[in-house]
Amino acid sequence: MDNYLLSIALTIMLLPLAGSVVAGLLGKQIGRAATHCVTILLVGISFLLSCYVFKKIVLEGYPTVQGVVYQWVSSGTFKFDVGLLVDRLSATLIFIVTFVSLMVHIYTIGYMADDPGYQRFFSYVSLFTFAMLTLVLANNFLLLFFGWEGVGLVSYLLIGFWFNRESAVFGSLKAFLVNRVGDVAFVLAIAAIVMIFGQLDYHYVFTHVNLVLDKTIKIFPTVTPPAISVVCVLLFIGAMAKSAQVPLHVWLPESMEGPTPISALIHAATMVTAGIYMVARMSPLFEYSTATLSFILVIGSITCFFMGILAVFHHDIKRVIAYSTLSQLGYMTVALGASAYDAAIFHLVTHAFFKALLFLAAGSVIIALHHEQDMRKMGGLARVMPITYLTFVIGALALAAIPPFAGFYSKDAIIEAVHLSTIPGAKFAYACVLAGAFITPLYIFRALFLTFHGDMRLDAETKKHVHESRWVVLIPLIALAVPSIFAGGMLVGPMLFMKPRLLGDSIFVLPAHDVLSQLAVHFHGAKNMALEAGQSLPLWLAFMGIVVAWIFNLYKPSLAEKLKKQFALLYSIMVQKYGFDDFNQLVFVHGTRRLGTFFYKISDLILIDGIFVNGSGRLIQWFARVSRHLQSGYIYHYALVMIGGLLIFLGWLLLGS
Repeated sequence: MDNYLLSIALTIMLLPLAGSVVAGLLGKQIGRAATHCVTILLVGISFLLSCYVFKKIVLEGYPTVQGVVYQWVSSGTFKFDVGLLVDRLSATLIFIVTFVSLMVHIYTIGYMADDPGYQRFFSYVSLFTFAMLTLVLANNFLLLFFGWEGVGLVSYLLIGFWFNRESAVFGSLKAFLVNRVGDVAFVLAIAAIVMIFGQLDYHYVFTHVNLVLDKTIKIFPTVTPPAISVVCVLLFIGAMAKSAQVPLHVWLPESMEGPTPISALIHAATMVTAGIYMVARMSPLFEYSTATLSFILVIGSITCFFMGILAVFHHDIKRVIAYSTLSQLGYMTVALGASAYDAAIFHLVTHAFFKALLFLAAGSVIIALHHEQDMRKMGGLARVMPITYLTFVIGALALAAIPPFAGFYSKDAIIEAVHLSTIPGAKFAYACVLAGAFITPLYIFRALFLTFHGDMRLDAETKKHVHESRWVVLIPLIALAVPSIFAGGMLVGPMLFMKPRLLGDSIFVLPAHDVLSQLAVHFHGAKNMALEAGQSLPLWLAFMGIVVAWIFNLYKPSLAEKLKKQFALLYSIMVQKYGFDDFNQLVFVHGTRRLGTFFYKISDLILIDGIFVNGSGRLIQWFARVSRHLQSGYIYHYALVMIGGLLIFLGWLLLGS
């Protein structure tokens, strides 16, 4: 059975790769219809197989399966293998990834119908799915890094898919470069693991962590921190870039330059969730570094609060949802820092459903308005796009954590877990996530009201032709709306409070950090949790956010304009996104460009060209000019040289004797 499950896991991973190869190499020959049929069929089979693996491993409790599929590299005592790990955590993630990817593939038929790069897009999306599945199913750090770099590379291709747009090229390059910052830390972490443990296999590293707790790493002569903390900090810096945590978050809003289907896939189930998954997978390491957990708490809470605020001040519907993703990733990161890893993965799961739903619903609006994304030019669309409107409402309610929608259960659990945490920084984090409970409904219902309510602000030509999207676009919306309503209530007990938890021993938590066990005492079922939500502060903050959004955007929009003028400086700071982008542009973009120009002039022009290339040429020319005078053509000159040489030789013999 073990080999059978490993074979299925390998098939799940390779089917999207096969679809990518077919679409990429043969797409022009087989045509558009055949391209999307092949890729959707292969991803669909991958999803069905993921359902089977989820049933066997998670629901039926079959033991963890892992094994080597192929020996990649053998060097001395080190062996780097293509090895797969199928446990409760990976089975849950591949189920989510393949489901959302399948919905995105189907949706793409309608969204990209008129795009000349139709086949290329399907190839990229399938390749993206393969890279994420590789990352999730890896049983060692090297294969994890292969998938890690894979999603980074394909995200660059997808964000810059419309490469004739300067903004898309800039966005893809920005995403690629910022992620390289995290990847440097990730590589250093892997190197440190090899140095400390001598192996890269998860099982070996996790089972031998107790033996290295007293080891240190000398960074400077007087700075020798614990080795485990160095590894964890480096791993988390890698996760910060991939999961867009402050200050390495600047690439994520720029990813909106890619087509909407890939925005949904990046933000919901792949790429940005890779960092969250990685930290949860490495819980046996992070649990022994309280300092790193504290660092994670603070970074996550800053991202949650401050990035959520920015969503209130944007008018591009996709960018509002993008900043929402940043804020929700902050919630997940805070849960990781509080050692509530199960709650982080639970929110990852529910967020995948409602965030994909919101992005695809926004895409439906964008299609109807001929790729208009400014919410100030929308309004009143609920009357002409009722299904898109209803699905967006469901996504908004789930995101705002209104019971009994999915986001309520996962977000509420994170807030309460942080409240109980004793890890340094937990109080600050609790204040931030509570404030986020107000800000989240404020920005998402602002988007809802501006887009679907009020008077139509469309131009006359668009108003004539605006209508509901095709069924190929609406079917994924309806399919995602169902789990956005019910998934939270169905999973909250098994994932967080029942023993054993749904993720089982895939997650390791020290007893002193197990805040979810403390919460379990007060859990009396999903229904009671929803009914008792009125007794908690987060729900009332959420309702306040909805009311404030209604006042400023529907009831009295002039009030918002007055506040903008009164607080012009604060508004300018928000519009400038706290200056992060300007700082990155000035320091990293222009700074590295100037540094590159400096090294180019010194190393290329002066050293290589001036000294080694041109200098050696000039030296040969000088030597040729000098030696040319020795070839005079006169016999007595040559005789003189011969006699002089003979005298030197005789003198050397006499001195030697």
